[in-house]
Amino acid sequence: MKTIIKNIKCLVGCYDKAPARLCGKEMSYCPTLSQAFVAIDDGVIESFGPMTDCPPCDGCYVIDATDRFVMPAFCDSHTHIIYAGSREQEYEDRIAGLSYAEIAERGGGILNSADLLHATPEHTLYRSAMRRVRSMMHGGTGAIEIKSGYGLSLEDELKMLRIATAIRNDASIAIRRTFLGAHAFPRPYRDDRDGYVRLIIRDMIPAIAAEQLADYIDVFCDEGFFTPDQTRRILECGLEHGLRPKIHANELALSGGIQTGVECGALSVDHLEHTGPAEIEALRNSDTMATLLPGAAFFLGMNYAPARAMIDGGLSVALASDYNPGSSPSGSMQFVLSLASIKMRMNPVEALNAATINGAYAMGIEKSHGTITPGKRANIIITKPMPSLAYLSYHYADDMIERMIFN
Repeated sequence: MKTIIKNIKCLVGCYDKAPARLCGKEMSYCPTLSQAFVAIDDGVIESFGPMTDCPPCDGCYVIDATDRFVMPAFCDSHTHIIYAGSREQEYEDRIAGLSYAEIAERGGGILNSADLLHATPEHTLYRSAMRRVRSMMHGGTGAIEIKSGYGLSLEDELKMLRIATAIRNDASIAIRRTFLGAHAFPRPYRDDRDGYVRLIIRDMIPAIAAEQLADYIDVFCDEGFFTPDQTRRILECGLEHGLRPKIHANELALSGGIQTGVECGALSVDHLEHTGPAEIEALRNSDTMATLLPGAAFFLGMNYAPARAMIDGGLSVALASDYNPGSSPSGSMQFVLSLASIKMRMNPVEALNAATINGAYAMGIEKSHGTITPGKRANIIITKPMPSLAYLSYHYADDMIERMIFN
């Protein structure tokens, strides 16, 4: 049955033909249409236009969007939503003054999550992750990238990616899977870091590729974690097995991770709290998306990524939630938009573009998601009545999503 959304107060992000991504000053542009309609057929956007051109609604499922905004669903290109338990003890430790690095040195952080995941049955992990997926969907997210990285062994990394594959098969939204075995060094390799890199290259990547369990490969390239040389070796092996690179970079220091990502043709480099002129220059003429995760900076009390300098420097910027138990225990993209404007000086249009069209690019799904465009999947947000687009992030603690349409 055809669906028609009619009487839309403002249709946002509507293109006859959408670009792959937006860069620099382009990010302040978002096509809109007042008093509009959208027609959907078989899960695909068929057409949009002013209400004066609305097709007959006879036999259609009709949604009246009077006083409401309609926009593309969020594309969350960086999450760690498959995990066991929670880490509120570390939250209390940080309140008491311990740093993220100090907690990790004491066996907390990623290693703590790896211990919990190892001890938790696969079906339990699947159920808890699906609850998070449903919560994110309720909040307007229509595409999610899921990373492994709490396994840190062949057995448990495979376990995580099988769960991510089951979620992809069962969820009604787009799911992309990323192998992040290089998230931290497990305890047996604490004093033999190159030995763990060899294990990833020799055993993990070939096994994951053989089962076709991942779309991308990621490395935590940062101070105290994987060096640029180790990162390059892992990503090159991933490329040989058909896995395009993505990188955790420059969260903790000027680590060289951004430059390494660009050199390796990474689809995105993520975090980027420590970014200077050299890093911006490296990204400027590349195909690599700069993905910012303000939820992690908020939760850890860290400096925010210099989004204003990046956009003014001509870069393409995406936003993602970094939903994980240790540094960003929230999948609310509406809150991410608020943080982007309040803390990183992105105007509301830039923030929305970063979470939709550019988020889709960072997931490699820009041809089917991220804008209201004929031929793309109908992943659509219908807001509650709002006076303006800025109101969505201005009311940072109010859920302004009234209804979602997925496919």
